Amino acid sequence: WANGEPGMIFLDRVNEDNHVMDTYGPMIATNPCGEQPLLGNESCNLGSINLAKFVTDGDKNIDWEGLKRVTQTAVRFLDDVIDANPYATPEIEEMTKATRKIGLGLMGFADLLIQLHIAYNSQVGRDIGQEIVSRVRMWADEASLDLGVTRGVFPAWHDSNYSKVTEAYRNSCRLTVAPTGTISMIADCSSGIEPTFALAWTKQNILEGETLTYANKYFERDAKTYGFYSDELMDYLADGNSLQERIDVPDWIKEIYITAPEIAPQDHVLMQAVFQEHVDSGISKTINFPNTASIEDVFDSYMLAWKTRCKGVTVYRNGSREKEVLVKGSQCCSQPLIITQEGCQSCKNCGWSACLVA
Repeated sequence: WANGEPGMIFLDRVNEDNHVMDTYGPMIATNPCGEQPLLGNESCNLGSINLAKFVTDGDKNIDWEGLKRVTQTAVRFLDDVIDANPYATPEIEEMTKATRKIGLGLMGFADLLIQLHIAYNSQVGRDIGQEIVSRVRMWADEASLDLGVTRGVFPAWHDSNYSKVTEAYRNSCRLTVAPTGTISMIADCSSGIEPTFALAWTKQNILEGETLTYANKYFERDAKTYGFYSDELMDYLADGNSLQERIDVPDWIKEIYITAPEIAPQDHVLMQAVFQEHVDSGISKTINFPNTASIEDVFDSYMLAWKTRCKGVTVYRNGSREKEVLVKGSQCCSQPLIITQEGCQSCKNCGWSACLVA
């Protein structure tokens, strides 16, 4: 409850996709962000497809053929990385090449939904997520099977529980959803399968303590297209205020541009579960809570994640960490913040605090 560290992992669910357990034993941990369950001395080999690039401008449909082509190219690319990479130790090289795990992932999902004018916390949004990830899984599996024929199966396959008739894969797992915190900044897209964090926000304590400010390009474009853009509105949002409170903004815009802190925790979990159904590794996903969330609120999210067969879950209660990476505006619970000489902020009303400098 304090701030969600560490996250929760469901090891029985994780090991359902451990196809070499008889040879190497169970997986007992993930990498630090939780998206890649690993055996001892295995390594992360991750790459992410920017879904925001697969919305056709004219008819607002998804470019399925383009997504298939990129998915199958990416599988081949990540498989090449295993052989091209220099390894830190012989043990890591041996295990990485024994299982040949790759982690093809997705980012820009929230941007895709926004372009399609679909709310993240809707059943339609989850249906779109289901269709995307199921197709990507199918195409990635097909590509790995083709590589299994042309390049050979992963060495540990012979002692795995994969079908020796229909599942001759080159890679023991294919999909992972990483957080993509930094690469999504470079690609200018939303991170992983997370909803939009804010329509105007600040990233702090990165690049040796620097602070960077961002605005959502799709919101700015729609605000101008549909006639409700103003400098006052953008300043209002940059100060951490909610779009939901504006009477000058259409209701359908408010639905599409709902942000991560405004989405109910159960909707966060349900979206993660949709993707986990088709991802054979793990998913990095944050379940956002307001500072006032109770222990019971966190417990309920953990139980929902377990019941919906997620492999793990991470929660974060806003303002519960001294140094936050993602900060929305300069206010908390609509109250002005006190700025201390040390560069820290605090809120008398709800106890939220954050330090802006190291």
